[in-house]
Amino acid sequence: VFSEDLHASLYFVNASLQEVVFASTTGTLVPCPAAGIPPVTLRWYLATGEEIYDVPGIRHVHPNGTLQIFPFPPSSFNNLIHDNTYYCTAENPSGKIRSQDVHIKAVLREPYTVRVEDQKAMRGNVAVFKCIIPSSVEAYITVVSWEKDTVSLVS
Repeated sequence: VFSEDLHASLYFVNASLQEVVFASTTGTLVPCPAAGIPPVTLRWYLATGEEIYDVPGIRHVHPNGTLQIFPFPPSSFNNLIHDNTYYCTAENPSGKIRSQDVHIKAVLREPYTVRVEDQKAMRGNVAVFKCIIPSSVEAYITVVSWEKDTVSLVS
């Protein structure tokens, strides 16, 4: 954004941020991708338009506009905080701008087991095996090989 008045402006510093995926054990920091001259007031909102508020030890908006979501145990997962769409605004005498939506999603770090579904086939026929991955981690897992008795199978 260019301004005729070099003393007042609003602009985006990183407008490409669309998704933040983080581990529940680490938490995350999400900077508001806007700035301006004179200094701007930065606020975060849910996609519904509701301004967010600090939840001690869970979610905090720093004075510099960075949204922090703290680490949490799987039992404290809350969709409203840990898997939701947010946006921020920047405001100063030049006006007000809104960032694009940023989807923030926590991935729960908890044990899981991958298993093979039992199949039946008559001798000499084809059997199709399927790798069963829990839905909570399915988007983050890629099957790279199959083994039988610790020996890799070649397709």
